[in-house]
Amino acid sequence: MERFGIWVAKHRVFILIMAVILAIPAGYSALQTELNYDILTYLPQDVASVQGQKIMDESFGSSDSGILVIKDAKEYRVKALEEKIEALEGVESVVWARDLVDISVPREILPDEIQDLFYRDDAYMLMVNFVDSAASDLTQESVIKIREIVHEEEGFLAGASAIIRDVIDLSNDEKSLYIGLAVLLALIILALTLPSTVIPILFLLGIGFGVLFNMGTNFFLKDVSYVTSAIAGVLQLGVTMDFSIFLYHRYEEERDFHDHETAMGKAISKTAVSISGAALTTIAGFLALTTMQLTLGANIGIVMAKGVFLGVICTLTIMPALLLVFDKVIHRFSHKTVLPSFEKISKIVVKKHVLLMLFAILLIVPAYYGSTHKDVYYKLDNALPRDMESIVALEEMKDTFDMKSIYFLAVNNDVKDIEVQNMINELENVQGINHVLGYQSVVGQMLPKSMLPESILEAFISDDFTKIILMSQYSAATDEANEQTSELADILKRYDENALLTGEVPMTKDLIEVTDRDIKVVNIVSVILLLIIIGVTFKSLSLPIILVTGIELAVLINMAVPFYFDQTIPFIASIVIGSIQLGTTVDYAILLTNRYKEELEYLDKYQAMEKAIKSSAKSIVTSGLTFFGSTFAVAMVSDIDMISSLSMMIGRGALISMIIIMILLPALLLALTTIISKTTLKWPKAKKNNAMFTERNSVN
Repeated sequence: MERFGIWVAKHRVFILIMAVILAIPAGYSALQTELNYDILTYLPQDVASVQGQKIMDESFGSSDSGILVIKDAKEYRVKALEEKIEALEGVESVVWARDLVDISVPREILPDEIQDLFYRDDAYMLMVNFVDSAASDLTQESVIKIREIVHEEEGFLAGASAIIRDVIDLSNDEKSLYIGLAVLLALIILALTLPSTVIPILFLLGIGFGVLFNMGTNFFLKDVSYVTSAIAGVLQLGVTMDFSIFLYHRYEEERDFHDHETAMGKAISKTAVSISGAALTTIAGFLALTTMQLTLGANIGIVMAKGVFLGVICTLTIMPALLLVFDKVIHRFSHKTVLPSFEKISKIVVKKHVLLMLFAILLIVPAYYGSTHKDVYYKLDNALPRDMESIVALEEMKDTFDMKSIYFLAVNNDVKDIEVQNMINELENVQGINHVLGYQSVVGQMLPKSMLPESILEAFISDDFTKIILMSQYSAATDEANEQTSELADILKRYDENALLTGEVPMTKDLIEVTDRDIKVVNIVSVILLLIIIGVTFKSLSLPIILVTGIELAVLINMAVPFYFDQTIPFIASIVIGSIQLGTTVDYAILLTNRYKEELEYLDKYQAMEKAIKSSAKSIVTSGLTFFGSTFAVAMVSDIDMISSLSMMIGRGALISMIIIMILLPALLLALTTIISKTTLKWPKAKKNNAMFTERNSVN
């Protein structure tokens, strides 16, 4: 490995030129990567609600529909708006009361149930059926044009497609701001904690290449979720910053004994060995997310695991080249850091290690209780600002028509009309169902199918299925809605064993059930993987348990914070935060433990731990604070709670892990040194008290 390091040092200019050349196609590819703003599309393909959506897509063009509420307008104006909207390329049809009878016929003649469904005093409801899915470019273009059309009237478009439109706009507006702020905060923290003004810029430049290469190699994925896109860059920055810090510190040590190129060669060789275990555990933590049934986890996990791998490559190639090329400038702008020597902290931790271990044990109870009793939300519009156009429209729909969610039913056409009508009657009697809309409920037995208006036929009848739409007064992700979904499914199966139920409510219900399974599986898999990797790295049976226990305590504390501060977090955070925090901060624990092991070769365990804390604290604190600063920037700027909450928990987790590893983990290692020595190959034997060390430290 040292020969490779020497080669990198000698060809540093060539490496930088190649990095710049490769960055061009990577940047272009990153811009071309499709972003997915619809979280529900990551549900497993075999769940009933997703199967129902597929049927809707295949049979009716799409299962996505929007509700358009028009207020304070004359009916002839509403009719004109309908015609304009229906003429849009991405709109399949627009359904409202006047599809049954001409506008010249007084609306009082319409059946009471039709009036009650489509009219509320001075308000009108129109159902807009889109050709494509909610997140497709065609549908999103239609949403923009519909809003332009109804802008002159008091019109509100509600539904998944409208929400996604606002998420896209908000995400695009925020991204450059929070990336810039993340970089600025990282620069400030690094400038204060590293001994040169130039190093932070080089670190961010080197890591920036890694982030760009990572984003540019996502082309093999079908798409990247907007959540992944939002957090991937800052996550990669926080995770791979450790590697750059380790390389720099090792290079500075080697410069005292060798020329620059040889020093860098040795630094690369030794850094590669020291970061390999840390990188492997981090990659394993992210890959654990691929075991999720909700494939959003795999989306985040694959992108981040790849980012860590590319980050290691950049650390061992581009970063050394930058440090060597700008070596003179680095030392010209050197300065003192604000970090303390950590002398007092190390002494207190060692002296009070028994009390600290007992404190750690006591922390487990409130941390576990809080983490298991936190409030989690699954309703995706809860993550958005309440003044967004789509959310305002949703509230308008709820207030005006007492309708909070929509179901879509697909019933086989071989079910007799009289049976479908009986089923509709039962569905109408389910508590919380306001309206049931199908061609049978619209025209009853008055007209045969052959005489139905074309708009009704296209909206409700395909070659194989009949579509029925249900309006509910219950919001998705509530207990009432979930119970309602189960009752509706039971009724459907009595009339048609193959009938399918889909829409926001059943898909969210499936999301909750899938999430409950994913939380357990991901946590177990990530812990097992890290236990194995740490065990192999240290050739130990006890150290993996000790290190993972320390990080798991930090994870529990992090997850308990929302409970004790009365906060509700998005469901995705409850699934991925444990694996992310475990994978990204366990390298702090590995660094401290490795240094403790090295010092045990010459010192007794108390002296060795003091020196281990002092030696590794600066790297751990610098990395932890930088990680926190970059994610904190996203949390503060983003108005999308799915992103801001997840970023805040990741950043907070880095700080908590940093504190646990510097204060409580040393206590565990000291208390269990005897056990560690008996269960670890080549663990140094305990030394007697080193008087020279004690005397030197007392003088200092």
